[in-house]
Amino acid sequence: MFSRGVLRAAAQSSRHFGARTVTRSPVSAQPQINLDGRRYVSVYGYTQAKALIYSKYGEPKDVLRLHKHSISAPHATQVNLRLLTAPLNPADVNQIQGVYPSKPPFQSALGTAEPAAVGGNEGAFEVLSTGSGVKNLNKGDWVIMKRTGQGTWRTHAQLDESQLIKIENKEGLTPLQIGTVSVNPITAYRMIRDFCEWDWMRAGEEWLIQNGANSGVGRAAIQLGREWGIKTLNVIRQRKTPEETEALKQELRDLGATAVVTEEEMLTGNFRDMVHEFTRQGREPIRLALNCVGGKSATSLAKTLAPNSHMVTYGAMSKQPVALPSGLLIFKNLVFDGFWVSKWGDKNPELKENTIKDVLQLMRVGRFKDIPVDHVQWSWETEGPTLAESVQGTLGGFRSGKGVFTFTGGD
Repeated sequence: MFSRGVLRAAAQSSRHFGARTVTRSPVSAQPQINLDGRRYVSVYGYTQAKALIYSKYGEPKDVLRLHKHSISAPHATQVNLRLLTAPLNPADVNQIQGVYPSKPPFQSALGTAEPAAVGGNEGAFEVLSTGSGVKNLNKGDWVIMKRTGQGTWRTHAQLDESQLIKIENKEGLTPLQIGTVSVNPITAYRMIRDFCEWDWMRAGEEWLIQNGANSGVGRAAIQLGREWGIKTLNVIRQRKTPEETEALKQELRDLGATAVVTEEEMLTGNFRDMVHEFTRQGREPIRLALNCVGGKSATSLAKTLAPNSHMVTYGAMSKQPVALPSGLLIFKNLVFDGFWVSKWGDKNPELKENTIKDVLQLMRVGRFKDIPVDHVQWSWETEGPTLAESVQGTLGGFRSGKGVFTFTGGD
């Protein structure tokens, strides 16, 4: 405990930085915590942090709240981190709603009145400080989470080094690219690589078809297909006007899409003729289907597949089951699989890191474009309801881009 004399001396040595008053103590020469609630580092070496948490399942706007807490200086193999950017994925919302298979445990580690979980599963962080036992991380390094459920919607975090993946070379990369690499691009990469035995001698003569082509996974699949010589037939939802629909089609073509159609076009009787024309009268087989919608959309995808091909389901946006004619299984010998990137990544941590490195290298050399995003600026003064409403809007209607928290609060 410090004496009154020391605290009076600390008060006398306060300095102004812009509009913020920072008080420095002669004991630790570190900022104190002002009574106005804004974030500073205390004389005891604690970092003030905020986390978007929930203690029960429900709609984000109803159950998310902002919790302020202190983080001690790291020791042993601990690492203190500052948020750079964290996306708002649909799976994150489903997790908060309690309808997602993977649920982080409710804990009291952050000093909450009742056990709680931190939202978010993906994001980029910067290392602020490390414990004496940390071997491979240094101040200023960028990292991502090694596993799901670690909670990324927080301004600062303290985690063990073993829970983090270091970005070995961040040159030429942005926090957005790193913060969004471990879910959507990896999902597309592994589905294309792992569920189809492509004839690489026929590069440019084989196809994949996908619905949800405007999603993060869809855009990644288009660009990876372009890189690997795989043509892509892409299905999107029709927009409000023909002009908006055509603009989106052209946007995907610019990424490398071979052909783009709407769901309405796919569900017409002319779709078979369209596919026949795209594939040079069927001489170029459609070997793989990627399904994130379900229902009639999934059935239509499956009907385009060549014999002995695969359909991989990784989402169910329509909330309708995948219905398949028996003939597709009996006479075409099609194989139907599911893919869950969270489970895959937890089982294959080394392969996950290698896949991330491959995608980041494509980004670094300009061969993989960023997804459209809606930045949600998160400063120290941002209120909890504002952040919660941003999360709530993730599943709503047509969006101009993926919601992404961008922390602007400094160290």
